[in-house]
Amino acid sequence: MSSIASLSQTGALIGEPSRTAMLVALMDGRALTAGELARAVGIAPATASGHLTRLVDGGLVAVAAQGRHRYFRLASPAVAGMIEGMMGVAGVVDAARRCRPVRSGPADHAMRRARKCYDHLAGEVAVRIADFLVEADYLDLSADAAAITPAGSDFLERLGLTIEPARRRPLCRPCIDWSERRPHLAGAVGRALYRLMFDRRWIRPLPGTRAVAVTPAGALALRRHFGIG
Repeated sequence: MSSIASLSQTGALIGEPSRTAMLVALMDGRALTAGELARAVGIAPATASGHLTRLVDGGLVAVAAQGRHRYFRLASPAVAGMIEGMMGVAGVVDAARRCRPVRSGPADHAMRRARKCYDHLAGEVAVRIADFLVEADYLDLSADAAAITPAGSDFLERLGLTIEPARRRPLCRPCIDWSERRPHLAGAVGRALYRLMFDRRWIRPLPGTRAVAVTPAGALALRRHFGIG
């Protein structure tokens, strides 16, 4: 009976329209704040926080604290598969359109494209680098942890990356990207990669901002090494 009760509780969680809309809004893989989800669903922030608490407690949504922000995402691929399956059964082909579009991060294009995040690269370019490393089996990456594989170590060595060990800094860790809301790479590897790109003039800082521009040489290098066009 315990499994039946658990199934019933999960159904009750999903059955509330605002919670359903929140889960659908998270189906694109991004991690969003409570305020962003409230705007997407069209409810008050306090109401959204209450719903999110129930979704986290019910194991459907996970929360990660980063700085002063708390980001919410679907707890697992199994949850995403369940929601997608229910959408198919319900015949809701365009359910995501029922949620208001969520614009996350800075409006400035240069900041969204590439910027410095403390001591490592962030933005679209950084997330696409992480995606490449994962797809090439050079990096094991989740929302909670990151690890360079043996093949990844060889790749970084060929790239000429020098990793400076630090007692208080992990070798690599995921950092939720402010604009993309998916992980980019931080830690010692992230710092070394930023330094390599800067030293080789693949990127250059833009005055008065955290944004960085990809140089023509950098565009060629990104395409050659990371498949970024």
